[in-house]
Amino acid sequence: MVDFRRWILAAAVLALFTGLASAQVPGGPGAGGVLSCTASVAVPPQLRSEGMTELIGDIVLTCTGGAQLTSGSVIPVANITVSLGTNVTSRILTAGAGAGNVSEAMLLIDEPGSGLVPVIAGTGPGAPQTPCTVGGVFPLVGAGPGGCVQVANNVPVSGGSIPVALSQGGGAPANMFLGVVNANQVTFAGIPILAPVTTGSSRVFRITNIRANVAGLGGGGLSGTTQMLASISISGSTALPVNNPVQIAGFIQAGLSTSLRNANNSGGLSGNGAGFNQCNTTTTGGVAILQYTENFGTAFKTRVAPTSAAAGSGQLASVLQNIPGTIYNSESGFIVPPNSFGVSIGGVSVANPSIGLADYGTRLKAVFNNIPAGVRIFVSATNLLVNTANATIAPPAGNSTSSFAQLITSEVAPDGNGTVPTVVPTASVNGNPGTTALYELPQSGGSATAVWEVVNTNPSANETFNFGVWTSYTANPGSNSPAVGTATVNQSYAPTPTAAFSATAGSSASSSLTIPRFADTSSAKNLLVINICQTLLLFPYVTNVQGLDTGLAISNTSSDPIGTTVQNGTCKYTFYDGSGKPAPFTTANIATGTVDAHVLSEFAPGFTGYAMALCNFQYAHGFAFISDIGLRNISMGYLALIVNNGGLSRPNAPAAESLAH
Repeated sequence: MVDFRRWILAAAVLALFTGLASAQVPGGPGAGGVLSCTASVAVPPQLRSEGMTELIGDIVLTCTGGAQLTSGSVIPVANITVSLGTNVTSRILTAGAGAGNVSEAMLLIDEPGSGLVPVIAGTGPGAPQTPCTVGGVFPLVGAGPGGCVQVANNVPVSGGSIPVALSQGGGAPANMFLGVVNANQVTFAGIPILAPVTTGSSRVFRITNIRANVAGLGGGGLSGTTQMLASISISGSTALPVNNPVQIAGFIQAGLSTSLRNANNSGGLSGNGAGFNQCNTTTTGGVAILQYTENFGTAFKTRVAPTSAAAGSGQLASVLQNIPGTIYNSESGFIVPPNSFGVSIGGVSVANPSIGLADYGTRLKAVFNNIPAGVRIFVSATNLLVNTANATIAPPAGNSTSSFAQLITSEVAPDGNGTVPTVVPTASVNGNPGTTALYELPQSGGSATAVWEVVNTNPSANETFNFGVWTSYTANPGSNSPAVGTATVNQSYAPTPTAAFSATAGSSASSSLTIPRFADTSSAKNLLVINICQTLLLFPYVTNVQGLDTGLAISNTSSDPIGTTVQNGTCKYTFYDGSGKPAPFTTANIATGTVDAHVLSEFAPGFTGYAMALCNFQYAHGFAFISDIGLRNISMGYLALIVNNGGLSRPNAPAAESLAH
């Protein structure tokens, strides 16, 4: 990342060496012609189509020409407005009467703090980063009357003079201004427009920290070709034409792909979900792998760009990201310290956070629904190396390129200073080569949620995170526990509109909601199914009249060579003939691998009709044999029909065997 930052700064030097105010060899006064500006976005970023608070590319206005002002005269101001095709969602620093929706969106004049060398010391890129404040208050009028007013000062140089700005009250002139958000627009009011005048010189206005509700734009087009357009307009007493006022501020594509894999991570999970039998107690049995893959290298981001190899440096709240034009590849933008713009805005007291700082890094969520009663759900506390039988990845260093994510307490819980709000594992499963820490998800109404935060990520690679899911339950079929049913899971970014915030609130600028936020574009997938441990057999015709009798045999075939879990239980015969049916008959326990045989005359003498046998185990098969006494004149046999009442397929059976059930 350091090399990349140096490349960006070198590119900035080349791009701005001829453009920074007062940084060039001057020509004669007034030689620059008509004052005008050209808009550009040097590096339009990839924006996640799911994002509600995506940082668009920095918009740069490079202005040239204009007439020279007399030293000491007040610099005229203008209002610069950026308009998007969707809501601006930059964090609101304060909202209330007289305060307006002042946001973290920021305008910088002449790249202060960039490290570039100015011609005149202390000006342009050599000036300190100075917020616009008056007596500890950020004025809504900017550098206009009543605000941080600035005056011109023409500094003599060889062959002429260079205009620079001074604060009217003394001290460094303000070069940092906050923007006011109104729906899809952000306006920077009272921006001082000091014409650079000299041929070959320019004044640079950089607009940063604009967040957009990209999810509100919808899809369309091939991946990465849909454009986020930004329009720049200037109003006020200063006439300032803008060339190329509509800019591409980003390219939109889906940032996340998800899949549901089997517990071995060797293929996709069956469309019905992982099968479990109601009659077999399960203890931390592997269910599935939840897989999250980024569609481009910067779709997963840490809270801030890691500053060192120390663990947690990607989650620091105290770090500053304040070099103009630098690409940080983090959820945070251009960061300045708390209260940089004063303790009140428009006269309304505020406790400003670090402006530009996100609340956390990229988060990934799994929402489980329709969990059958009696079923417990566990997830891995971190991403897994391979599958549910493999150990977790040890937490690597802070700026490691090894993908690492940790389970956290809730989707909107903010990070600390170098920490994430992790949960305490409640269980473990022994595997090879180690032990995987698990956490049992609390349930409410058959639903549960797991959220992991990306702690380390490699912006140069498309990464995949695998998280494991396990289940435990105690079998008690007599009490219908666990309940028969199918649990589902939705996979998405986090947070998404839930009880924490509505879709409407999340898609607008807010002073209280956390950043980042995302729309939920997921669909439910079947995760696990609790199969009833029964087989219902239909004997279409049985009789014990006119010298005939019916032999009935039921085989318990849960013993087999393909690893089916053995079961045993009784079978209950019920008889139907339209009227006068005999009482039901229940067999003794039928052990696995054995056959139970009876004749109809034992428990339904004189009956003719059909019978159904409900067996309290799976994989029962029946046979009926009708003959006269002694097998002298007539005999016939048939297989009982298996009525599909759920849970008939063997989990390890080949296709032909499964169809037989």
